[in-house]
Amino acid sequence: MPSWFEGPLAAFDTETTGVDVEHDRIVSAALVVQRGTGSLPEVRRWLVSPGVPVPSAATEIHGLTDAHLQRHGRWPAPVVDEVARAIAEQVTRGTPLVIMNAPFDLTLLDRELKRHRNSSLAGYLSLRSMTVLDPRVLDKHLDRYRKGRRTLIDLCEHYGVELTGAHDAAADAAAALHVVRAVGRRFASRLETLTPAELHARQTVWYAAQARGLQAWFALNGSDEICDPAWPLRPDLPAAA
Repeated sequence: MPSWFEGPLAAFDTETTGVDVEHDRIVSAALVVQRGTGSLPEVRRWLVSPGVPVPSAATEIHGLTDAHLQRHGRWPAPVVDEVARAIAEQVTRGTPLVIMNAPFDLTLLDRELKRHRNSSLAGYLSLRSMTVLDPRVLDKHLDRYRKGRRTLIDLCEHYGVELTGAHDAAADAAAALHVVRAVGRRFASRLETLTPAELHARQTVWYAAQARGLQAWFALNGSDEICDPAWPLRPDLPAAA
């Protein structure tokens, strides 16, 4: 029986107006499904006209302008509904979800669903549990003493994964999927006996430890930045008094 990292995987990625999951918006999204190593991936893409200006700093990263999104994008409400249903379909099938820096993309999607659909990601999953594989969390735990950055571009270079068109949601999702397969192969002796569900549970612990370490580093360097230890989805902020 093949190991989980040679089997079906689905990868999700977004491009956004910024990095604040509570207030920024999705401008594009993609879901890439590959039934097994070497099989042709199935790709779904969404383009969104977010209804708010796209900052120039964001456009410089992903290349999506206000004019392009207004002309070619769709309104957010039907798009986020389709995205959530597509993810729920993969969860129902038992397909692990590969999401680079999962707390960002999943939390942003959850907030968009609340904003535009009066729902939540949990509502679409209907009590079914996601199994998420986050290449950044896996790599940082399994090769924790390696120096250097761990962006998707860095991980692709390290694991020999081709990334053409970085910061395109479909390209990034496909690359993250192949990075997870590469991580699985490189650390097979430590990973092949674990199920994706067991790995999901362990990543919640690993990510929390990584967040605490980063928080301590920030404090040591005089930064007031806060590292949320929740993974793969951040809880709702408390309601304002």
